[in-house]
Amino acid sequence: MDAATARFIATVAALPPEALAAAFDHAVSRRRQGGREASRAPRLSASENSELDHAVRSALLPRSEELNAYRAGLHSDAKSVCVIAARAVRKPATLPAEQYALLTAPFTVVGVAVPRHHAN
Repeated sequence: MDAATARFIATVAALPPEALAAAFDHAVSRRRQGGREASRAPRLSASENSELDHAVRSALLPRSEELNAYRAGLHSDAKSVCVIAARAVRKPATLPAEQYALLTAPFTVVGVAVPRHHAN
């Protein structure tokens, strides 16, 4: 995994429960504005996708009780929104700038600095 993606995952996985809940809620609110399509756009190989999923799952698993105590299902919700944004961070060149911004916005709105979008 590249360093930028690893840093992003470590940063978002350490967010307080209220920030992770807000990030998920923001992502859900954007589904009808292209979020669903954008979440499918990053072109990752099966092994890259598995690596990202494992990294996010491993980072959030120790916090599952804390997250679910804050809001039922938050552990699963956080995993989902983190993986989707991490895919964009991992493969920004596979996305138009607008889709990159849409996929990373759940975290920028809670104050996380994401890597700049760049094309290859």
